[in-house]
Amino acid sequence: MTEKPALKLKRLQDMTFKGKRALTRVDYNVPMKGGRIEDDARIRETLKTLDALISGGAKVVLIAHLGRPKGKVEPKYSLKPVAEELSKLLKKPVAFASDCVGPVADKAVAALKPGEVLLLENLRFHAEEEANDPAFAKALAKHGDLFIQDAFGALHRAHASTAGVTKHLPGAIGYLVQKELEFLDRAIGNPARPFLAIIGGAKVSDKLAVLDKLLERVDALLIGGGMAYTFLAAQGINIGKSLLEKDQVEAAKTVIEKAYNKKVECLLPADHLAVREIGPDAEVTVTQAMSIPPDLIGVDIGPHTVEFFTEQVAKAKTIFWNGPMGIFEMPAFSKGSFAVAEAMAEATKNGATTIVGGGDSLSVLKKAGLADKMSHCSTGGGASLELLEGKVLPGLAALAS
Repeated sequence: MTEKPALKLKRLQDMTFKGKRALTRVDYNVPMKGGRIEDDARIRETLKTLDALISGGAKVVLIAHLGRPKGKVEPKYSLKPVAEELSKLLKKPVAFASDCVGPVADKAVAALKPGEVLLLENLRFHAEEEANDPAFAKALAKHGDLFIQDAFGALHRAHASTAGVTKHLPGAIGYLVQKELEFLDRAIGNPARPFLAIIGGAKVSDKLAVLDKLLERVDALLIGGGMAYTFLAAQGINIGKSLLEKDQVEAAKTVIEKAYNKKVECLLPADHLAVREIGPDAEVTVTQAMSIPPDLIGVDIGPHTVEFFTEQVAKAKTIFWNGPMGIFEMPAFSKGSFAVAEAMAEATKNGATTIVGGGDSLSVLKKAGLADKMSHCSTGGGASLELLEGKVLPGLAALAS
C-alpha cells in the first residue's frame, strides 16, 4: 500500500508498563442478543495484548464501545456481559465500572493493583466520545499513565478514545493492531498473483472508493450482493424490482470502464435467485440469464454464477473478500455466500492468501464453520476498507503525531 506515508508507531513491545496504568482501547463491539454475546471473536483477538500487559505488571484499564446508543445510557448496550465473558477467557476476575468517567470510574481505577483488569462502561453512553470532545478525552486520559491502541475496528474514527486521548498520554499499538497492519500491508501491498477481490453487500455508495483503489491493484474483480444490480442496470440490463441505487449508476459505469482500461476482469452475476417478495418461505426462481423479470427481486447469485465465481477463486493466489453475495441471513438465499466461503477455504488449503473483512462476511464464515480456514479475518471491516483506499486512519495518525 505504497500511497500512504509511513507512520512511525510505537509497539507494545517498545513500552515498559510495570506498575503503570495502561489505558487500553479495545474493540468489544460484539453481536449481542438478549443480553448474551453471540460471537466473542473480537474479545478473543485482544487476549495476546492483555496477557502481555497483565504479565508485565500493568494495571489494565479497558475502554470500548458497544452499539449505537447515541450518547444516552441504554442498558441493552452495557458492556457488563463483556466483562463477564472476558473474565472467563482470561481465567481471572475482571472488574467493571458502571461509567467510563467521573467518580465511579475514578474509584475503580484507583483500586486497581498491578496485573488486575478493569473494564469501564460503554464510551458511547456519552455523546462527547463520538464528538471527540477535548474535556472528555482528558477525563479518559486521567485513567492512564500510558495508552495502548488495540481497537483496529475503531481506527477509522477520530473519536475521543481513539484520537483525543493521544494528546495527553504516550501511546503504542497493541498486538492485534500490529498484526492487522502487518498482514494487510504485506498481503495487499505486495500480493502473490493473480490477485482477486470479491466485493458484495448492499450498496455501491459504501464501496465506491475501495473499488476505485482495488482496480489499481487486482487482476480480477467479482461483484455480487445487492450492489451488483446497480452495476447490471448501468449496462442496460433489466433487474426487475431488485435493489437499485439510481444515483450510483454513472459511478458504476465509470468502475466498469476503468476495469476495461486497466485490463482487470470485472465479473458480474450471470444468473440470479429471485423472488416475488422477500421472506424465508418465498418461492425462489432461478433466472436463465443476467436479466431479472419485471415482477421479481434478486436475492442471491445463481448456480451458474456460483460456478464461475468459485473457478476464479481457485485460480487466485491472493483473495480479498468484503460483503456477502445475497441475503445470507435467510438460508434459502445464502448459497452464493456459502459457496464463496467454501471456495476460499479450499484456496487457502492450496496455498492462497485469503483475507476477509466486514462483519457480514465474517458472519457467513462463522455460520459456515470456516472462520479458522482463512489466512486472515480482519476485525475491522471499515478500517480495512479505508486502508485499501490508501487512507491514513485517524486513530493511527493521532498516535504517530
